[in-house]
Amino acid sequence: MPRSRGLIEEQANFPQASVVLKRLPKRRRELLRAWDAADEYLLNHLNEQQLPVAGSRVAIVNDSFGALAVTLAEYAPTAISDSWLSQAATRMNLQENGLADSAVTLLSALDELQGEFDLVLIKVPKTLALLEHQLIELAPHLTPTSQLIFAGMVKLLPSSVWKLIERLVGPTTTSLAKKKAKLIIAQPDGSLKMPENPYPHCYTLEGSDYRICNHANVFSRDSLDIGTRFFLQHLPQMPEAKEIVDLGCGNGVVGLIAAEKNPQASIHFVDESFMAVASAQQNFETAFGDSRSAQFSVGDGLEEFAVESVDLILCNPPFHQQQAVGDQIAMSMFRESKRVLRRGGELWVIGNRHLGYHTTLKRLFGRVQNIESNEKFVILRVLQS
Repeated sequence: MPRSRGLIEEQANFPQASVVLKRLPKRRRELLRAWDAADEYLLNHLNEQQLPVAGSRVAIVNDSFGALAVTLAEYAPTAISDSWLSQAATRMNLQENGLADSAVTLLSALDELQGEFDLVLIKVPKTLALLEHQLIELAPHLTPTSQLIFAGMVKLLPSSVWKLIERLVGPTTTSLAKKKAKLIIAQPDGSLKMPENPYPHCYTLEGSDYRICNHANVFSRDSLDIGTRFFLQHLPQMPEAKEIVDLGCGNGVVGLIAAEKNPQASIHFVDESFMAVASAQQNFETAFGDSRSAQFSVGDGLEEFAVESVDLILCNPPFHQQQAVGDQIAMSMFRESKRVLRRGGELWVIGNRHLGYHTTLKRLFGRVQNIESNEKFVILRVLQS
């Protein structure tokens, strides 16, 4: 077994196995573990209950970095996630522990499920709509004897989570809190009438005829958020730009309006959420059909882009990764932008004023211009020299 390295603990000692677990994206000075107290609580509970039973079919939903899937790999689980980084971390951690990629079946949150599951382990996501989508999609694959166990930190388990589970699955019992984590155990009720999946949700983009549709895990899926609205009002026209990237595209509305303003350009939509990229593709194709060139990529930022291959990058970076708040994703996006922008290219960033992106961008690029700001947001134009 590989030894733990770095500043943060990487060796996880669970009752089922001792495993090495790492996070993605990688940081030179990682400060966070790849598992949390909810993972520990759930795995301890499974050990006490002697679960999974040999030969049972196991589904793991929203496993952050593969802690559950890797530890339970001997049961050949199916791991379902909307996060490309989660899937990549699971593969990486399988390899770290000498396990084959094939030990775990990885599915995106939009992939079609097959067969029935005896045991379903769900890490409760930050977005209640994603949990709703997942429970509706799981319902046909449960039997009266299926066991569902939900795990999460107490602060992420409001009463709305319990109500949703009882409405879509059946009666619940809850555990005592341990290390600020809790478990919810649900018993499927076959008499419940399952509603139609309400996602994707669609609306007409204000001030336009564009129809915007958002899958369940897309930020601000019901209407245009105020930050994006402000950004759209100031998007640039660059007649010389041939390749434009909507980085962290979400539903793709920024790239869509950039395409309208820059009819000569090919637009690239990039996000690590499968649901985000699917939404962006649907919205762009609804708006332009096959009359415009666009590429849609699920992955780790600009990792797959060649050096000096892009003229303009538009970015509204997230300031959290799953439940952890921080600027590591934004910093990675900025460094990658420096690598892939052509000389004379531009990076346009919108962010909350208090995040202080101006200082970091000035250190990386040197030339930073404040395009516009209001009481909450600032739009920065960064020039590649």
